[in-house]
Amino acid sequence: MAQYWVLMVLFYGVSKGLRDGMKKLALQKNSLMEVLLFHSALAFLFTVPTVENVFAIPPVFYLLIFAKSFIIFLAWMFSFRSLSKLPLSSFGILEMSSVVFSTMLGVFLLGEKLYIRNIAGLLLVLSGIFLVNVHRGEDANKGDIKYIWLALASCLLNATSGTMDKIYTNYVTAGQLQFWYMFFMVMLYIIYIVATRTKISFSALKSNQWIWLLSILFVLADRALFVANSSPDSSVTVMTLIKQSCVLVAILFGKFVFNEKNILYKLFCSLLIITGILCVTL
Repeated sequence: MAQYWVLMVLFYGVSKGLRDGMKKLALQKNSLMEVLLFHSALAFLFTVPTVENVFAIPPVFYLLIFAKSFIIFLAWMFSFRSLSKLPLSSFGILEMSSVVFSTMLGVFLLGEKLYIRNIAGLLLVLSGIFLVNVHRGEDANKGDIKYIWLALASCLLNATSGTMDKIYTNYVTAGQLQFWYMFFMVMLYIIYIVATRTKISFSALKSNQWIWLLSILFVLADRALFVANSSPDSSVTVMTLIKQSCVLVAILFGKFVFNEKNILYKLFCSLLIITGILCVTL
């Protein structure tokens, strides 16, 4: 099928919304670093049997993939911390700001041009994000601002990583990229835990089934995204739009699993943002 990459990205988007909900559930049982370490380690182990010729990559890409891993290492630290404190539905909407960062990266790094409709779209995106955060409902918290900034910083880092993926998959296979990226991620978390003397309980692997589900779904979704990136027909802007399917899943997850409030208002904000994304990408 010529447009198989569209289905791959759609699978990634839907699974991301599910994974955000699972992360919040996992963090209710174990500490941040326990979830991050075991999630990353299991995901790496799940990739190993499916990868071939892992050393057959240009030497410079070990360093380049390490740079991507360090960016995602920080992004996950920020997003998991933010997700543990913010309502899932609000967090999902905040993550849609990645389209703003992706567009800015395209303008300043790749020399892409901004037209009137692009600017109008970005203003709609920013308006939706602003509205969801100024609305004070039952789930609002005056201390949320710190975690909102962490979520936005995570979006910027993820947008940077996504740009790297599109470039890297021109030179390495999806499997090679996933293997080395996850390997370096595990190493970074181990170094952090040793350096900060963070206590880790290995009982999390037994007691927290969400970590296992997260890892499996993460491996499948990331491989689908890397395969989509490797398609010559795929477009970063269109992929950015399709990925936003995650927010609808996250909002519904927040409603039915965590009983979060103001869901209709958040759906309205999401619709505003999606309209803005359409202006930017189409």
